[in-house]
Amino acid sequence: MSQRRERPRREGRGGAARAGRSRFLIAAPVLWIVAVSVVDLLAPADIHLGPLLVAAPAVTASFAGPRTVGLIAALAVVAQTVIGVVRGTDELLSANHEAQILALILVGTLLVIFCVLRERRAKELAQVRYVSETAQRVVLPPLPRRLGPLRVASRYLAAEAEAQIGGDLYAVARTTTGTRLIVGDVRGKGMTAVNDAALLLGAFRVAAHRQSSLGELVSYLDRSVCWDLMEPGETSRYGETFITATVLDIPDREGRVEMVACGHPPPVVLRDGRPTTMDVRHPAPPLGLGELVHPRYHVDSFPFEPGSLLLLYTDGVTEARDADGTFYPLAERITGWTERSADAFLGRLQHDLMDWVDGQLGDDAAMIVIERPVAPPA
Repeated sequence: MSQRRERPRREGRGGAARAGRSRFLIAAPVLWIVAVSVVDLLAPADIHLGPLLVAAPAVTASFAGPRTVGLIAALAVVAQTVIGVVRGTDELLSANHEAQILALILVGTLLVIFCVLRERRAKELAQVRYVSETAQRVVLPPLPRRLGPLRVASRYLAAEAEAQIGGDLYAVARTTTGTRLIVGDVRGKGMTAVNDAALLLGAFRVAAHRQSSLGELVSYLDRSVCWDLMEPGETSRYGETFITATVLDIPDREGRVEMVACGHPPPVVLRDGRPTTMDVRHPAPPLGLGELVHPRYHVDSFPFEPGSLLLLYTDGVTEARDADGTFYPLAERITGWTERSADAFLGRLQHDLMDWVDGQLGDDAAMIVIERPVAPPA
């Protein structure tokens, strides 16, 4: 209850602070207009400071909307008119002051139009971002935080800030004895990659619940990719579209994790700060190339003991480069990390990765950390 009460107060304080900063920013161009007007009226007759009034609406356009910019521009025009009337001699307004007033009107009008177009563009970008986030939740929903006895944390980091979804994929399915999981990366980018990822995820969710071996599941996924990504009867595109993936079967009870790696980076098991990259003794080709090489899928296995963390990722992590072009050394960076929970470890990994690339990834990156907690004593 106390946290719920404190949140509105903090939000209210934040809104009041933003309103105060907004009023201060708007007051600055108003004070500028007043100061320029007073100095211009007190200056000698051959000195004209009226052109400086254009700075007020120009500065206002950097932080305010079209209405505020229009009001500041109108105030600048009024101030210039007052200066012209007060300093006029025989005529009401001199030709110089008339030209300055027309220039202010023109600049103010252009600034208002600019602000209108900027706000329209901002609304369009917000709508596109909303649609992409909605599509991500539909195609790639967050993984459950608990899968039987396992604890799970996942992150999807898009390379482009405006697009929150790409060709990286992951999904889980519960079986009677454990959890089946797939993590993969579609060749290519854009909406085509998103569509290919959605097709593979749909096939995995349908077939993963069946009581078949892991090799049979991967063989079905390979055939699904071949069927869905090409037109019926089309053979010329074999090998052009493929998906690297790792499919795992993680038992609920202690036991070895079964894995089929299809051209995807190997998982890493971290225990007591020591990472171990799992060797793939029977590598398989990426999904979608089965019609070319007709592979036989052999299952590898590795231990995943209580108190350990299992890290799965896409090549957007290991191929991330720093300013010097050096790849992110995953195993070296995570050596010695003592975080035991999946959430804490993944949060540190994300922060460390983004620091390495200075906040800008070159490719989408997906990361999954699975924790097998130590069983409490009987």
